[in-house]
Amino acid sequence: MIQNSIATFKCEVVQKKLQLVGQCATGNFPQSFPEVAMNVQQDFENRRDEVSHVVDRNVIYCPYLANSLVATYFACVEVNEFATIPSGMMAINIPITTYAKITCSNKTVDKSYERVFSWMKDNGYRQESLEKALPIEVFYFEDDAEEEMVELYIPVIH
Repeated sequence: MIQNSIATFKCEVVQKKLQLVGQCATGNFPQSFPEVAMNVQQDFENRRDEVSHVVDRNVIYCPYLANSLVATYFACVEVNEFATIPSGMMAINIPITTYAKITCSNKTVDKSYERVFSWMKDNGYRQESLEKALPIEVFYFEDDAEEEMVELYIPVIH
């Protein structure tokens, strides 16, 4: 039986403002990825219950910054307010930002990056400078799911 992917590859422009609490890891780029990203996500999953005022513990926000040498990847949860920040974690306040958003799955992330950047070019958008905004991967975790929904947010200017 052939199972359809949950990826829709639908692209749209959205605005988001986020308050996040989580942890990060840095590694050589691109050599140490995706291992560094997967490790920080797994470490954070084991500690996310330490964070208070969480909007949804099953949604993990992963902002990142990268250049041709290194990348820093975060694993966070959204919070309603910044309370006590657990040891080894940090608070990130992301102001309202305009993003190109694409919906995909954990099995189609690479293909989705290609599609969203192509869509941005076709629609007159370009990526905002990493000095002003962070791209974000959002993972919707489900227990025992083989394929989970992922959203990619690329900060854009028109």
